[in-house]
Amino acid sequence: MVLSTIQIFKMIIVLFGQPHSGKTTLANEIGVHNIDGDKLRELFANKDYSKEGRIRNLNRASDIAHYINSEGEDVVLSLVYPYKEARDYLNSLTDDVKWVYLTYTNPRGREHFHVSDFEEPELETFLQINTDNLTVEQCLNQIKSYVE
Repeated sequence: MVLSTIQIFKMIIVLFGQPHSGKTTLANEIGVHNIDGDKLRELFANKDYSKEGRIRNLNRASDIAHYINSEGEDVVLSLVYPYKEARDYLNSLTDDVKWVYLTYTNPRGREHFHVSDFEEPELETFLQINTDNLTVEQCLNQIKSYVE
């Protein structure tokens, strides 16, 4: 199921959460322009994983997404977004953001990449999906219901 068959109405969908929670997998299925955190780091050769380095990378992604969205295109951001400061920055650029917080509890082998100082979001403003026991299609259906 590809969400691009559904009109998303010029918005930015942010799939965020710890590494290996399903961000990239779901973003690739949505079928609109995707800005992926790993690819962005490769492109800009950003190896600074300090809080400041992460925020610079996230703000760069936010600026790029805002630009693409301002040109009338839907955008998906698939990045960890561990800090409230970076989430607030994107929200300050536009009101057209939908946040989807992906979580999991079953070990997936990449827990050593987790951001230890991840700041939990205020869940009343986000859709939270635990991807442990859901198929990609079930996750996409939840996202579809949330963004429409």
